[in-house]
Amino acid sequence: MGKLALLSVSDKTGIVELARQLVDNFDFELISSGGTAKVLQEAGIPVKKVSDYTGSPEILGGRVKTLHPRIHGGILARRDLEADLADLANNNIRPLDLVVVNLYPFEQTIAKPDVTVADAIENIDIGGPTLLRAAAKNYAHLTVLCNPARYEDYLTELRNGGGTVSPEFRQGRAMEGFMMTAAYDRAISAYFAQITENPAPFTLSGTPIQTLRYGENPHQPASWYKTSEDGWTGAIKLQGKELSYNNLVDLEAARRIIREFTGEPAAAVLKHTNPCGVAMGATLAEAYDKAFNADSTSAFGGIVALNQAIDGATAQAMTKTFLECIVAPDCTPEAKAILAKKSKLRVLVLPDLMTGTATTVKVIAGGFLVQDTDDRVDLPDEWQLVTEKKPSEAELAEMLFAWKVAKHVKSNAIVITRDRVTLGVGAGQMNRVGAAKIALEQAGEAAQGACLASDGFFPFDDSVRSAAAAGIKTIIQPGGSIRDQDSIAAANELGLVMVLTGIRHFLH
Repeated sequence: MGKLALLSVSDKTGIVELARQLVDNFDFELISSGGTAKVLQEAGIPVKKVSDYTGSPEILGGRVKTLHPRIHGGILARRDLEADLADLANNNIRPLDLVVVNLYPFEQTIAKPDVTVADAIENIDIGGPTLLRAAAKNYAHLTVLCNPARYEDYLTELRNGGGTVSPEFRQGRAMEGFMMTAAYDRAISAYFAQITENPAPFTLSGTPIQTLRYGENPHQPASWYKTSEDGWTGAIKLQGKELSYNNLVDLEAARRIIREFTGEPAAAVLKHTNPCGVAMGATLAEAYDKAFNADSTSAFGGIVALNQAIDGATAQAMTKTFLECIVAPDCTPEAKAILAKKSKLRVLVLPDLMTGTATTVKVIAGGFLVQDTDDRVDLPDEWQLVTEKKPSEAELAEMLFAWKVAKHVKSNAIVITRDRVTLGVGAGQMNRVGAAKIALEQAGEAAQGACLASDGFFPFDDSVRSAAAAGIKTIIQPGGSIRDQDSIAAANELGLVMVLTGIRHFLH
């Protein structure tokens, strides 16, 4: 008697090819349920329906298919225990050698804008997780596959092992099964917490994508995990070396800042998660050129994010210096050919670059912190104009640009801009005076007539006076200090425009 496999999948990717190989080359008999059985039958592959194998029909509109002793007895039997083998024989149960299962698309269902609670509930898989957990628990005696990407690996194991599969392979696939059920339950509990407005335990689980060369430093081991199929998991790497831990951290910072700029072409150049140059322009090439030249020294070896598809002119400009990574929502064939000349340069296309979001999680001793992403959209209509001198429409637009950039600079942060180009960035300083000094010195004479943005309030009027002395004409800051009036009075004395946003954007 040949081997026995149960195939019951929602995602049918690769299932016909796997089934054909199992039957034709490895003497497997197949049992399957519902839609999977139909797909295999239509492909001409011999398969027995689960209902025929168990002698029990599918009931409750398909809610109960595989929940049967002939199925789970065959999965959970320990073949090295005489008592288990006797139970199989007495109940006419065959041991299963392979279980291939994945789950109803619950997360895709609840992502639909018009989804109802009833729809969500019907897409909570019961039989699938039960099969996964049972097969994963008994990995010592059978293999479980829940990821279509592993089908060929399994077939290779059979070929190389003369029809047997190594314990290490079975254990690895069991781990993937447990990870899938954990992630699935997390998505369901999070959904119910949302619809009932009750807090729920926050759990974080991910599927390993790859082991990275190292972490922030060579002595720190690191790995990359995915929690969904979007975001960086869905990025297409067109060329270049493998992504490093630091690359991915910088790319995420680049993704967050470039999302601020829609419509008109924009470019951001980052180094160590801080923007060293951000600009908008009439063309993407112009925007990149301005962003790069805002601080060409820091831009060397930097990360570039673009809010539009890379075109030939922009690609040509980016080949003139050493860059680590480029990311954009798309890339033209002409640009691909140009960038290919820099074979080590990492070029990524991230289709949801301008729309994706991510919860912030930070690990602390004994636990972790979770917060919503700072994706608030700030509008000039919500600002308070506090000085005698009022801003023009052009000055308001400039302040909005500077404010968007300051939001993504490590605190304490000061950003100087003019004509929607960064001139000076003071990042991560222990006091705001120091951040202002760095930004103003970097801007130099270009600060004449420029805008200054601060991510937090001014506790004293000293930064306002330093800004005016350097030629700054407009200031945007949150306000909220007990000495706000001192800063406002200094701005009035010096003929500056000052706006209070009423909201801060600290970034730690």
